[in-house]
Amino acid sequence: MCTPAGNPPFVWKGFASLLLIIFIFVPGSAAQSNQISANTHEPCKIQSITYEGWPAQQLSNQWLKLIIVPQLGGRLMQVTFAGHPYLFVNPQLKGKHFPPLTPADKPTWYNYGGDKIWPMPEGAQDDQHWPGPISDGLDDGDYAFRILSQDSSCAARLEGPPEPKTGLQYTRDILIDSDSPQISFHAVMKNISTHDIRWSMQSVTQYDTAEPQNPNDFNRDFWAFTSVHPQSAYLDGFHVRSGLADDPSFALKNQLFRLHWLYLQNEVWLDSPAGWLAVVDAHAGFAMVERFTFQTNVEYPGKATVIFYKNGPSVEMNKDGMPFINAANAEDRLHYMEAEINSPIVNLKPSETYAFDTKWFPTRTEKEFSTVSDAGIIERELSASRKPQSIVLTGKFGIFVPCHLVALLYDQNNSPTRTISLQAADPTKVVDLHQEISITKSDTRVSIHVIDEKGTDRGALGDLSIPQAGQ
Repeated sequence: MCTPAGNPPFVWKGFASLLLIIFIFVPGSAAQSNQISANTHEPCKIQSITYEGWPAQQLSNQWLKLIIVPQLGGRLMQVTFAGHPYLFVNPQLKGKHFPPLTPADKPTWYNYGGDKIWPMPEGAQDDQHWPGPISDGLDDGDYAFRILSQDSSCAARLEGPPEPKTGLQYTRDILIDSDSPQISFHAVMKNISTHDIRWSMQSVTQYDTAEPQNPNDFNRDFWAFTSVHPQSAYLDGFHVRSGLADDPSFALKNQLFRLHWLYLQNEVWLDSPAGWLAVVDAHAGFAMVERFTFQTNVEYPGKATVIFYKNGPSVEMNKDGMPFINAANAEDRLHYMEAEINSPIVNLKPSETYAFDTKWFPTRTEKEFSTVSDAGIIERELSASRKPQSIVLTGKFGIFVPCHLVALLYDQNNSPTRTISLQAADPTKVVDLHQEISITKSDTRVSIHVIDEKGTDRGALGDLSIPQAGQ
């Protein structure tokens, strides 16, 4: 929805609505002796640093380092979790800065890398399309940096310059807490023109797909995932916007779109309704989940909520009409993938604003991927094998916050009977669950939940019916 003139209040939606789990205590319940107590963590920090030759700002806690370069369009240039850097930084432009183009300049784009906000739709047909990527004030302007909070929560605001051609001005708040690796974004676009305008905001994140030991080669175990709309507007559940329609990178399985990164240029659009995408570096064992709120009965750019772009050589035609592969020299090759999330297209009257909220969850992973839940990545789904008086629970997960895993048991009326504490879990380590718990005759269903250090139920990792004896 549109808000009145000026920036909206700095409110992080959803934080206030978290509910504490109510434990059902019965005599002998393991939960009674394993209540969750909040841990104390070192305060998060914001400090000025130099990064790859650029003046930068760093937000950090015990899990994360976020590097922001305000003069490069307010870019979030790097995210490092548990020592692993996620984002692409263009080695050819490290430490360099080119000011935004003037009207007399030839259209140019300086691809520094990192994460940024762009307008949608793209195109050159009229003034309601952005002719980008292009080095304008939105992408390449000098953003003002301001600290909003620092200690248990660290929040910074980046305010960009007005951009007359689009009529837009961007402001972006980035927040981390001291007690988890979650990253929250609150992006605002403002109509600074004197007439109505119509735009979508796009979160554009360039992930590094180079082989760590040989940057001139690409990582052959790099993946991206999102859900497929069961009634997709696209014939195949996705739309190849550019590149080969039968690109071997793409596959559909179990209502998931799977992208296996190969060095071949392509852009694919999806009308994914689940509100998440996942990027997985299976070689290094790290993943990033980006979450957004899917809205029904609104217009998205080209119907797409999620876009993936792979850079690389493309098939082109020479002057004689013969096809050829346009491949760069090995020393000039850049390896990255863009994961893009679109907001709905909104109409803005002069001075009106629109806010777009997203969250990132870095975690660990291995070679498997099933889906994403509110609580983490599901690598191997929860299963249970039956013994006479017990069941053995197994599954593999990448969790989003430091927590404790509990098993919630239910009877045939779906009423909770017991809560059994399982194990502590850390987002820097894959959870390979293999645990036996006792059951009673009244237990018919079990659900594994993530309880954070504040005692908040962050959601389930799996839920299943308890096998009958002999199964």
